[in-house]
Amino acid sequence: MHLNNTQEENQTAPVAFILLDFKNEDLHILLFILFLLIYIVTVVGNMLIVILMVLDQHLHTPMYFFLGNLHFLETWYSSNITPRMLVSFLNRDKTISVNGCFVQSYFFGCLTAIECYFLAAMFYHRYLVICRALHYTMLMNGRVCILLTGGSWLTGTTTMNITMFFGSQLSFCGPNKIDHFFCDLPLMMRLSCSDTHLVEMMAFMFSAVLVVPPLLLTLTSYVCIIRSILRIPSTTGKQKAFSTCSSHLTVVSCFYGSLMVVYVLPNLSSLHYLKKMFSLFYTLRTPLVNPIVYSLRNKEVKEAIKKTFRMFNRIH
Repeated sequence: MHLNNTQEENQTAPVAFILLDFKNEDLHILLFILFLLIYIVTVVGNMLIVILMVLDQHLHTPMYFFLGNLHFLETWYSSNITPRMLVSFLNRDKTISVNGCFVQSYFFGCLTAIECYFLAAMFYHRYLVICRALHYTMLMNGRVCILLTGGSWLTGTTTMNITMFFGSQLSFCGPNKIDHFFCDLPLMMRLSCSDTHLVEMMAFMFSAVLVVPPLLLTLTSYVCIIRSILRIPSTTGKQKAFSTCSSHLTVVSCFYGSLMVVYVLPNLSSLHYLKKMFSLFYTLRTPLVNPIVYSLRNKEVKEAIKKTFRMFNRIH
């Protein structure tokens, strides 16, 4: 009897999931064009800055070291989700294999976690520049940069490796439709016919580890930065500093805010569409906006771009 049940379960186990993405198929061509433009600008913008930061000696500083890693990360972050979504808009094929779904979910979790720690490292660096200027060179050197960057990658990949190890033990033998535009582990767990309590506990625990510490460090850094800015006697200097900090804080607020809306609010059917819309903020908007806010507004990056174009014109 047990053998028959096992055979029946294996026969009904889905070999693929169906991602329902955006249900209004009349908008698929419009969404394809919009998302394709966003993806091209995102990849070109991020990779252009990465290449500039590698080639230009003037950009070999701790700040641009962190920014280069962030923009490299953003390229993979966007490429993990958008290309597959664009293909589904064109051929109307919404299926993705179970293994492919786990792989996409794994890279999404890794890259999101690493970005949280990268942002915290960047704002810690800004805190040292503004609040601890006299001790900056001692507190922020090449070794510290590598440790912070390597720690971010190691923390993100290790926690996701453990989470996905337990997640891969889940079995699926019933519904295979995921009402989202990418594979998200919490949504996959809802389709599992095995006990998910352990995986849910691990995912919650690691989410807290990956999001709360870098968020607290970021907020603490900015409180100290704002206090230092308020002490600046020059009104012009104060306004310039506030302008830069406010734009950075806005981007971080959108990133963390959208993550909290999606993963902290209760799983109610009335909130599902709202969560799907907010998912676009951290999967499409953040990788698009970050190069503009963090790098393209900087004088050194603008000079590096001009120098590169002048060099290119001379060659041709």
